[in-house]
Amino acid sequence: MSVVRVNFILLVCCLFSAADLDRRALAADDLAPSMRDCIGSAMSRHLLLDSRVVDQIENATLIIGTVKKAPANPLFREDKPWEPRYDNMYPSVIYDSDEGLYKCWYTPFVTSQLEENTPRNERESVKWTVSQRRFGLCYAVSPDGLEWKKPDLGLVELHGSKRNNLVMFDVHGPDVIKDMRETDPSRRYKMFGTLGDGPHMVWFSPDGLHWSDPIRLNLGGRSDTHNNVLWSPERREFVGFTRHGATPRNVARTSSRDFVHWSKVREILTPEPDQPELHDMVVFAYSGVYLGLIGVFDVAEGRQWVELAWSPDTVRWHRIQPGKSLIPNGSKNGVYDWGCIFATRPIVQKNETRIYYAGCNGKFFDWRDGSLCMATLPKDRWAGYGCSDDRKGTILTQPLTCSASKLLVTADAKGGAVEIDVLDEAGNWLSHSEPLCGDVTDAQIYWTDAAAVKSAVGKRVRLRLRVDRAIVYSFAFVD
Repeated sequence: MSVVRVNFILLVCCLFSAADLDRRALAADDLAPSMRDCIGSAMSRHLLLDSRVVDQIENATLIIGTVKKAPANPLFREDKPWEPRYDNMYPSVIYDSDEGLYKCWYTPFVTSQLEENTPRNERESVKWTVSQRRFGLCYAVSPDGLEWKKPDLGLVELHGSKRNNLVMFDVHGPDVIKDMRETDPSRRYKMFGTLGDGPHMVWFSPDGLHWSDPIRLNLGGRSDTHNNVLWSPERREFVGFTRHGATPRNVARTSSRDFVHWSKVREILTPEPDQPELHDMVVFAYSGVYLGLIGVFDVAEGRQWVELAWSPDTVRWHRIQPGKSLIPNGSKNGVYDWGCIFATRPIVQKNETRIYYAGCNGKFFDWRDGSLCMATLPKDRWAGYGCSDDRKGTILTQPLTCSASKLLVTADAKGGAVEIDVLDEAGNWLSHSEPLCGDVTDAQIYWTDAAAVKSAVGKRVRLRLRVDRAIVYSFAFVD
């Protein structure tokens, strides 16, 4: 058996072991040797938001990263006769590297009696209510992800014409993925959603436009949400995220080995009493963990924002800074994303991550205009540890395998500094770093005693990170 194959098997074994431990059991003294080896050797990059990596914290707080909204926002709006109301839009965006295109599937109401019969200049004097309406699945493409085109597909007739970008009627809140593992070309694209507010369904397509008949599922959950699906290589299954029950809104999970036979849904995130409801969650893999973008819905206020959570295994979830938005809503009523934000699965690029989202300028149950928007986040800056005051903060890691003598760190330290000590597993000091200053991504750390660090390669070490007016997000041992 080749070394590569052995290493791959060990990696999968480590990740499966991690999936069975809860957060409290991940303290250093509770980790079995195999689990300790998994942290540090199986994953080359470590996010500090992952509590399995961190042992002790002094005077430091986990802080949500800062996104930047695209100056071009909103990227496209309700500008077609068959788009009277985007409502939540529930966009699903991918980058298709085979075609060099960004692709977006979204679900507006393609008919909505009240919107169609009420001119915009009269809406302030008309009370908004739910009227007769119908969902549709629409499609848009872009070469750069900023300028979008709604192509005439000629697939679905509406108002006596097929000159529109409609893919089908009645699908609600679906997620579309392009599955490059799939050996059957007719099933390369997969969709997980519902028909109307009915049961969950799955569809297959060779091109994302021409879809099979739906296959009905019996998950036992409630479907009127933004459904989300991904392939988990560690678990070797598709994992879907939806909703269970009516009130309060929550996040539920289901899984399947073949995309046709699915487990019953099970709640994985439920709001605390008297706290905003959890409307939906988009999940994606990132650097050895799973991250979730939670749609947090304040029913009384009629507004929704996006918060961050993480999981080691797609089953157990930990919210980061509850109440703190990852994508801040617009500052005042009428701004394109003031009322509600519905995120889609991010597109991870080399130096940044693009987070596309639906923005609405009004309250959930009211008149509102919708649009596709985008925010970006620099590499690894989902959440990091920073000082809580003018004193220096300290983060001590769990014992990690020092797989290489070169250490790269991502931090925001403009006007401050990050310094690092390397300790052996027993806590004995080995070397100190030169101060790291400025806002940096994968910046190399230089050691005062490089020979001592080099001699530790292959052994267990701890890192002690000292932050002074800085936030540190991630680190990686590299050759």
